[in-house]
Amino acid sequence: MSLVVRLRSLVCLLGRFPALAGVDLDVAPGEIVLVTGPNGAGKTTLVRVLAGLLAPHSGEAEVRGHDLFTDRRAARRRTALVGHETYCYDDLTATENVRFFARAAGVRDDGPVRDALERVALGPAADVVHRGLSAGQRRRLALAVALVRDPELLLLDEPHAGLDATGRAVLDDAVRAAPGEGRTVVMVSHELQIARTLATREVRVDGGQVVPIEAAPAPGPTAAGESGR
Repeated sequence: MSLVVRLRSLVCLLGRFPALAGVDLDVAPGEIVLVTGPNGAGKTTLVRVLAGLLAPHSGEAEVRGHDLFTDRRAARRRTALVGHETYCYDDLTATENVRFFARAAGVRDDGPVRDALERVALGPAADVVHRGLSAGQRRRLALAVALVRDPELLLLDEPHAGLDATGRAVLDDAVRAAPGEGRTVVMVSHELQIARTLATREVRVDGGQVVPIEAAPAPGPTAAGESGR
C-alpha cells in the first residue's frame, strides 16, 4: 500500500528559523491523523508544507507519491487545506465561490457545487455574498470549497474554531465519512476532547519534530488504599 504522506528528516525554514527541524511521518490511505502539540511547535507549518504552500528546505517529502521538492503543483491537485483563512472572494456568493474553485479543479457540473453547499448546511445561504456570512458560515463555506474538489488528502488546521453546534456537527460528519469516500485526513487541533473522538491516530509535534506521545503514568496508591492496608 503506497503512503499518502511520507516525510523523512524534513526541514522547513521560515526565514532562518527551522519551523520543522527533522520531521519523520508516514500517513497511510484512509487514516485520520490528529496532530497535537504546543503553540509554535510547527503544526501549522507541517500542514502548509503538505498542502504545497510552503517549500521544504531539506530531507525527503512526498504527498501521494509526488515529490514536494520538485513537483509541488502535482501534489496540490488532489489536496485541500481548510485553515484560518477561507481564501474565498468577498463579492461572490457562497455558490459562486464554490463554483469558482470547482471549475479550477476541473469540475464543470453544478451538481457537486449544490451538493457541497447542502452538505455543510449552507443551502439557505447559497446566494449570500461571502462578506455577508457569519464567521462560522465562512468556515463551513471553506469546507465546501475543499470538498467540492474531491481531495484525496484533506488537511484541517484548527477546524472547530469559530463553529457553532451545527457547524461542528457538519465538520465531524465530513471527517468521519472521509475514509469511506477515499480520503485521508490530517487534522491539527487544540480541541482534544472533540478531535480525539474523530482520529484513528495521534501524533505530537514539539520543537519542529514529531515526538513520542507519553503514556499517562499509572495511578499510584491512594491515601485511602494505603490506610486500608
